[in-house]
Amino acid sequence: MCFLRRASKRPRTIGTTDVLRRGNVETVTVSMTGDRTVTGGHGIPVVTDALFEDIDLTDADALILPGGGPMLNDYEDLKKAIVRHYEKGRLVAAICAAPLVLGGLGLLRGRRATCYPGFEQYLTGATVVEADTVKEDTSSPDAGRAWSMLFGVAVVDYLMGTEMADEGGSRTVVEEVSTDKKERPRSLEVQLP
Repeated sequence: MCFLRRASKRPRTIGTTDVLRRGNVETVTVSMTGDRTVTGGHGIPVVTDALFEDIDLTDADALILPGGGPMLNDYEDLKKAIVRHYEKGRLVAAICAAPLVLGGLGLLRGRRATCYPGFEQYLTGATVVEADTVKEDTSSPDAGRAWSMLFGVAVVDYLMGTEMADEGGSRTVVEEVSTDKKERPRSLEVQLP
């Protein structure tokens, strides 16, 4: 499940979803707005697969927060679902500023974490590291356009294995896109219980 809200950044949302689907991860995009069409940053509309109020997260393998932490942090039902997912030992992944949601829920205590620069103070209890991705026990990476693809590959790798992550050129795309090292955005990958 990949959650979108208004002003979602397209590269993080679409890049991550694209890599997950190429890695054969059944990915459902979910609108948090009450409308299946979510108009993101820069006025670009995206039609999601489902509305949050219509989905059952019980059997989801992973919950993915593709950025927009300050806005996603406003959804109490989503935060409750994240905690339930975490307590079951399932994958929770957050990219860009979205790790602040996990930090606010106390899910990063005693773990290494990274995020988009400027949001470190919200990673409550985490050991903040400067890295593109961080892996612990469940997953959560990335910040910029190229890194959203790397984030997606990390999630495919976790859910489907390295062979599937390599299939379809997922890693090749990441290598090609990530060769521009002018600005190295930071990301979070944290495996929860």
